Amino acid sequence: MKMNAGKRGAFIVFEGCDRSGKTTQSRLLVDWLQSKDIPVKHMNFPARDSRIGQVINSYLTNKQELSDEVIHLMFSANRWEFSKEIKNHLLAGITLVVDRYSYSGVAYTVAKGLDFDWCYAPEKGLIRPDAVFYLKASTDILSERGSYGEERYERSEFQRKVAAVFNRICSQESSYWHEIQAGKSVDDVHAEISKVTGELMQHVANEPLFELK
Repeated sequence: MKMNAGKRGAFIVFEGCDRSGKTTQSRLLVDWLQSKDIPVKHMNFPARDSRIGQVINSYLTNKQELSDEVIHLMFSANRWEFSKEIKNHLLAGITLVVDRYSYSGVAYTVAKGLDFDWCYAPEKGLIRPDAVFYLKASTDILSERGSYGEERYERSEFQRKVAAVFNRICSQESSYWHEIQAGKSVDDVHAEISKVTGELMQHVANEPLFELK
């Protein structure tokens, strides 16, 4: 579904398994955009400061137990909490660089054994990104990175299942997903991402916003 067109910002999302470099690369991209005098804001999901986000944080840090279905819907609700803010920023000409979005919600719950279509259904109607950078690396490499294993989902076998779902989504949404080999140097990964972003920024301002469907 199309929304109103205008001189808008770009909606850029980083996805990938834990410790794949999403936070580092998203912040480098924000710095790069700022150097080009492009209005930009960094966000990440789950947004742990909201009321729903605080519950999610308690779950992720193993302080609270919730059923797989409940926590999945909480993650989705957390994104819906900020959907109007996201739309308003984009339409005001602000580019958003977001660390994790709907796809992480789907991938992590499907990896637990729940149905893909059921997991994706609550995301329909949220704004669709203009570009998703999928940082892909083997779980063997990721497990060697600092602080790996501190949160609930950071286990190698589980992360392999998550990666399989990301691969499926990347194949299905290839028109705006960009697979980036995260095992390369930080500078090489950033160079690849900034090149794609530069091309995106040349035309996205005049395009409408789209919804996930």
